[in-house]
Amino acid sequence: MNTFSNAFQSEIVRIARRELKPELQAMRKMLSGHRLEIAALKREIKALVSQSKAAQRAVVPSQAEEAAPPGKPRQVRFKAQAFAEKRAALGITQKDMAKLLGASVLSVYKWESGHVQPRAAQLERIVQVLRMGKRTVLETLGQP
Repeated sequence: MNTFSNAFQSEIVRIARRELKPELQAMRKMLSGHRLEIAALKREIKALVSQSKAAQRAVVPSQAEEAAPPGKPRQVRFKAQAFAEKRAALGITQKDMAKLLGASVLSVYKWESGHVQPRAAQLERIVQVLRMGKRTVLETLGQP
């Protein structure tokens, strides 16, 4: 009787598998399709996030000033390379720049090399000098 029950049980399992096989194949096919869609959506989200970050970085400073509340002063970001390039464009030495800013030559050197960031009070003076033209700078220094 034991052999009969084992054979009967294995036959039932075989028939059940045969009945379920088409349904399982359809579900597997749908599952792989869903996985592909999820992967595509993840790629799209990643691209949109990077575009969003790039757009936030590309905000023009004038737009940032308009968006800032009128009571708050605009924060200035100091860049050593831009500072050095502007000094070179004005055609003045570090000593002359130090005289314009009311700082030491060593401070100007450290700001240009990027070793030190200027303090807020100096940063305001730097912004004023960077907005000057070449003629205005030379007049201020007393050079012809």
